[in-house]
Amino acid sequence: MTHADQKRMIRELKDYEWKLTRDETDEFRMMVRRDKDDEDLDEQAMKRLAALHERYVTYRKRPQ
Repeated sequence: MTHADQKRMIRELKDYEWKLTRDETDEFRMMVRRDKDDEDLDEQAMKRLAALHERYVTYRKRPQ
């Protein structure tokens, strides 16, 4: 994943932070801190971020 994907996932997950468990919240906040410092996440952290994103962020189509 690219740095842009990392930023997008973190930005989208911020809206769902209230749903995270305590451990997930601690982990997510660490990822946010690393993102603010413009650090790339390592492979394991990216996998955890992608898993959190997949679990909590939902995309819904708008009715037309």
